[in-house]
Amino acid sequence: MQLSSLSTLNYRNLAPGTLNFPVGVTGVFGENGAGKTNLLEAAYLALTGLTDVTRLEQLIQSGEREAYVRADVQQGGSLSIQEVGLGRGRRQLKVDGVRAKTGDLPRGSAVWIRPEDSELVFGPPAGRRAYLDALLSRLSARYGQQLARYERTVAQRNAALKAGEDWAMHVWDDQLVKLGSDIMLFRRRALTRLDELAREANAALGSRKPLTLTLAESTTPETYAQDLTARRAEELARGSTVTGPHRDDLTLTLGEFPAGEYASRGEGRTIALALRRAELELLAEKFGEKPVLLIDDFTAELDPGRRGFLLDLAASVPQAIVTGTERAPGAVLTLRAHAGRFTEESSVPQEATVEVGA
Repeated sequence: MQLSSLSTLNYRNLAPGTLNFPVGVTGVFGENGAGKTNLLEAAYLALTGLTDVTRLEQLIQSGEREAYVRADVQQGGSLSIQEVGLGRGRRQLKVDGVRAKTGDLPRGSAVWIRPEDSELVFGPPAGRRAYLDALLSRLSARYGQQLARYERTVAQRNAALKAGEDWAMHVWDDQLVKLGSDIMLFRRRALTRLDELAREANAALGSRKPLTLTLAESTTPETYAQDLTARRAEELARGSTVTGPHRDDLTLTLGEFPAGEYASRGEGRTIALALRRAELELLAEKFGEKPVLLIDDFTAELDPGRRGFLLDLAASVPQAIVTGTERAPGAVLTLRAHAGRFTEESSVPQEATVEVGA
């Protein structure tokens, strides 16, 4: 998998244009606010179709009504063009000019490592569920479909609960149990390998405390139907479904204690890096090639050992884009970021400037 070029228009603070990326490590450096993170965000969006912003208009440049990103992707010796159009409340994907869905894009295309990943450790369960669900949806199209159906069913059931429609619960419960049980079983199977990979990565990062990943489930496939019935009165009073995989947590244990409560900031950053390394390896195992690796601010809250781990990880994949406030060692291409523009740096002075809108 290779991102040959990235084009953007009206995206965040980035100047419109196209940037070509070589095989190997591309380093992007500059001051905070220069557009480095926006570049990686646009690349991740164009490669995967995914974004975690709450409103799509946040991605559109101030004063504009629409934005656009395009990735020219090399895979298996062929070139594919992936486009994402953004408007207020809408997103349109195309692959080689044909309308597409997120699931139609290569599911193992990219992994993005960010300083904010520490929230996977210290933040609420929703963030860890989102991490797990996003990864499993990329590993299995069926999981993504079942999850979407489950979430719609929960929303419809919640509406019935708020309306006090106790009589309708058996209809929604049957669907909920079937879909939710499939989700729980798939999570359990996938977590076996994810736990192994995260444990190995945590040790490789120098941690002396073992990392363990487990599921904290609010029910089980075997008892789901009974648990729904047992908590019916509570759910009618609250107007929401309180049992099921949408309420579960990915528990991170460091040594013998919950990481979110006892880990230091440095240990939390290490765990977050281990999770992303596990994601990278799991996608590579599934799809037979390593994703494009996007690393945002490789110096953030990291000691020399963890920086070295990140840079070695970048060098281990066919292609990586690494940003920071300083130059990334070993980059085959170095770009300086300034006000949404990216200028190639070289030992030989050059006048050519490459601009990107990502």
